[in-house]
Amino acid sequence: MKMHVLSGGRLRMKKSVYVPEADRAELVELPVSCYLLRHPQGNVLFDTGCHPSTAHDAEGRWGAMARAMAPISGAQDNVVDQLASIGFTPDDIDVVVNSHFHSDHCGCNEFFRKATVICHARELEAARREDAEKFGFLPVDWRQPMPMETIDGERDLFNDGRVVLVPVPGHTAGMTSALVSLDKSGAFLLASDAVAMRDNLERDINPRNTWDAEQSSKSMAEIRRIEAGGATVLFGHDDAQWQTLKKGAEFYD
Repeated sequence: MKMHVLSGGRLRMKKSVYVPEADRAELVELPVSCYLLRHPQGNVLFDTGCHPSTAHDAEGRWGAMARAMAPISGAQDNVVDQLASIGFTPDDIDVVVNSHFHSDHCGCNEFFRKATVICHARELEAARREDAEKFGFLPVDWRQPMPMETIDGERDLFNDGRVVLVPVPGHTAGMTSALVSLDKSGAFLLASDAVAMRDNLERDINPRNTWDAEQSSKSMAEIRRIEAGGATVLFGHDDAQWQTLKKGAEFYD
């Protein structure tokens, strides 16, 4: 199995969202990451990043949310172009796993018409609430015609221990990570926004956009346990880590 790290966009946000004691005026640039997992039984895409239109008209897609989460993406900083750069089209993807339904993690779902979408049952429930848009769940991103499967606990996608979905609620109700086991490179936990930055994990800091701080802290404790067992944790928006990763055509195997 091979794992490709792909850009799903780039954002500028207030640092205090993630590190509450930071100066409210300080801004940080954040990567948005997606992962292509090339398993012998099918191609899995973990998260689909920002919709391409946000690179030139974020407010048209996201409304007022674009002022708090400002895209600064380049023209090809979207998962569709990233896949094309390594010889894949959306039709080559068999499974899309959405860690959660915020717009920077499911924005390109619409392109993967031949895939089955997998998410946590509680995430789908939250996204369907009447007030869901106030919490960052935009139907234009997640409500698509493809088949959707939900999980309510751990799910071994191919029943071989290679890609195991692990619920880590807190950032959202149905936040889900993926524990990926590779032959040469070892284990990686794709934490997404369960842990946005290393600071959050090491200092047990819950970002201000956390849905449930108590559940988030419990999930971070579980992630620290997984890390202590030898897995590399890949954070949701840690630019320092992003700069060190193999990306695009390079891969982990």
